[in-house]
Amino acid sequence: MAVELPDWGRLQKALSIEATRGFVNLMGKEYRFSEFLHASLSEPPQDKLMGAEIRRWQGLAAQFGRYGELSRESREQLVEETRKFLLDMERICTRSPSAAVTSPGPRGAPAPAASRSVAPRRAPRGAIAPDRGLTQVPGIGAKTGDRLAKLGLYTVADLLYYYPRDHIDYARQVNIAELEPGETVTAIGTVKRCNCFSSPRNSKLTIFELVLKDATGQIKISRFFPGYRSRSRGWQEMQKRAFPLGAVVAASGRVKKNKYGITLDNPQLEVLDGEGGAIESLNVGRVVPVYPLTEGVGADVVRKAVNAVLPAIAHLNDPLPGGLRKKYGLMELGEAIANIHFPRDRDILDAARQRLVFDEFFYLQLGLLHRRQSAKTNQKSVVLPRQGQLIEKFYSLLPFRLTGAQERVIGEILNDLEKPEPMNRLVQGDVGSGKTVVAVVAILAAIQAGYQAALMAPTEVLAEQHYQKLVNWLNLLHLPVELLTGSTKTSKRRQIHAQLETGELPVLVGTHALIQEKVTFHRLGLIAIDEQHRFGVGQRAKLRQKGVDGVPHVLSMTATPIPRTLALTLHGDLDVSQIDELPPGRQAIQTTVLGSKDRPDAYELIRRELAQGRQAYVVLPLVEESEKLDLKSAIEEYERLQESVFPYFQVGLLHGRLTSAQKEEAIGLFREGRTQILVSTTVVEVGVDVPNATVMLIENAERFGLSQLHQLRGRVGRGADRSYCLLMTHPKATAEARQRLNVMAQSQDGFLIAEMDMQLRGPGEVLGTRQSGLPDFALASLTQDQEVLVLARDAAGRAIAKDPTLERWPLLKVKLEQTLKRLMEGAILT
Repeated sequence: MAVELPDWGRLQKALSIEATRGFVNLMGKEYRFSEFLHASLSEPPQDKLMGAEIRRWQGLAAQFGRYGELSRESREQLVEETRKFLLDMERICTRSPSAAVTSPGPRGAPAPAASRSVAPRRAPRGAIAPDRGLTQVPGIGAKTGDRLAKLGLYTVADLLYYYPRDHIDYARQVNIAELEPGETVTAIGTVKRCNCFSSPRNSKLTIFELVLKDATGQIKISRFFPGYRSRSRGWQEMQKRAFPLGAVVAASGRVKKNKYGITLDNPQLEVLDGEGGAIESLNVGRVVPVYPLTEGVGADVVRKAVNAVLPAIAHLNDPLPGGLRKKYGLMELGEAIANIHFPRDRDILDAARQRLVFDEFFYLQLGLLHRRQSAKTNQKSVVLPRQGQLIEKFYSLLPFRLTGAQERVIGEILNDLEKPEPMNRLVQGDVGSGKTVVAVVAILAAIQAGYQAALMAPTEVLAEQHYQKLVNWLNLLHLPVELLTGSTKTSKRRQIHAQLETGELPVLVGTHALIQEKVTFHRLGLIAIDEQHRFGVGQRAKLRQKGVDGVPHVLSMTATPIPRTLALTLHGDLDVSQIDELPPGRQAIQTTVLGSKDRPDAYELIRRELAQGRQAYVVLPLVEESEKLDLKSAIEEYERLQESVFPYFQVGLLHGRLTSAQKEEAIGLFREGRTQILVSTTVVEVGVDVPNATVMLIENAERFGLSQLHQLRGRVGRGADRSYCLLMTHPKATAEARQRLNVMAQSQDGFLIAEMDMQLRGPGEVLGTRQSGLPDFALASLTQDQEVLVLARDAAGRAIAKDPTLERWPLLKVKLEQTLKRLMEGAILT
């Protein structure tokens, strides 16, 4: 009895989506990815295969049975081998039309991208299904399919969504006399002369020359062919016969000027039927797509393959509601995909790209807003009224007036705390803008309602800094505060644990130590997290679970200004407040970009400030991805400054190899003024608040991002004295790097600087590529497509407002689920 054949397309798509999402063994409705593959491969079609093929089939099934135990590298290798093996088996098993009996496979397997988002509809006869293997597509076949597999392209849907990385515009046709160097154009003329010959200077090079003429002039163009095959006289004659005298030829390329005059650089050529003849080539006279390639897979191979599968767009249903498409002037999905590959002109390409970029942003924003709405609807938290004596008394004890921005943000926070759903708010504020005071008001709201509060910081230095501030303020209100870090002694730790459990201790400040299992709160109602992006998703979740019913209010803070587009992308499910005003009396920090010749002047400024009783920082960049080299550089600079440059002053040293106690000692000596200069690497957070420090010298400043420089600059200017930030550049620093640093010299606005930093370096570099949490967009750019992101956010908000469950748009809901998994792999919705 013949075994039913598997659903080849479904298997390929399951393998494809598992690869796309990072080999995490995805969970479907009933089965995990590995269970689905194991079950689907359990019975090979023995009547179609040979013994070796059957054994290989069974071996793969067995490997998927223990997929969960494999390393990521082994999973990646297994998935890749299986995709190629199944392509070969599909060719063997489907040679006879009668053999094409399919089995749907186990229900509940993880449905890949195309299977649910590309819903089938009535398509013209002959249209290709998106789940079809590329080797089965007319015009592609087995040989080309194997080559496309090198790019990870196995199905029609893979190829449809393999967007070009760029386009070359040959659509503009010009007369020969109008050719201008630097333009990409198409010129059409008749052949006046054609020649093909071996180069007299290089026997391995063949030169092809063509002279084209139109009513306005003539042009000579050349192409060069290396290798022995082109040296054949027969091959050269064949080239000449392809372009006979009088033939009409379209030539597309970039115009350049050489010593012989105007020409086209390595042009694409097509012989037309005659004057006014249609251009059929995929490379001539049109906007030509440029795809990411790999060795052995040329541009023409991909272009011809994409052209062969374009009829499959007839199967695509557009998940975006028609009303939204109409409101935002968006192209239909199938039309957009066709025109991102082969647009008629630049205008239609721009419209196609806008639709597809809109989709990438829209589904991300829809997911973030959907999660936010779901949390507000389904989760309940404690209500913390704003009325109470503690907050009023705190206001009366403050030795300064709050800024308007602080009052606005406090109002937003207190409004959140009075609602039954949990607050999830991010407060952005420049260095020194007063975020801690805002957090204290939220903490007091929790305490006066009978709950506890916790403040978690990423380093012991910052935790100690917050602790000192809270002690100074809360002691005046007779409220105890404790600090818990990795350096806390065991006896003190036990005391803190006991007081937390009984509720005697209302406020705890600490580092990751707060999330340890032994730390148990009596009634934790509010969590404040400083520099929240420095903590992992799991770490933040563990602290939340310690709250009342696991749903406390959460106030996150960051001193790193984030451009609006990044905030929408990373924190679209949070409410965001900005403290965009510095306290009165804060002086602008004089920032200067210096070269090596200016170093004596920089040292003289530091001496002058130190002589007047003030202090200075010297910050060194990360030399390489090596802590040893970083440490060596810091120690050498410390010794040089102490012995040769500032022998009459005390120099301190701070670096990543010091123990916590040694770091605290170095910072303590500087804070107390017993060392006048602190040399620090960038391995540790320079989170030191020393109002007496007035100079920040940053070595090799071009190696830092603008946002990081702005953070470092904020460590001075915290007192009443005038302060200075000196950006010392390397002698080999480029003019572009110095121009970037000039942004720092011209602006004190952290949000403007963050925007400029993203424009100049890109969002991944601004955030740090290792834990940026940025989604992997296929087309969208956070720097180039900011306006589209804002539109997509608006559209997502309208959709959620109309139907928070998205039940009225089932295609949209399904597309949302799979797109979020592909874009973010769980990294964003935190």
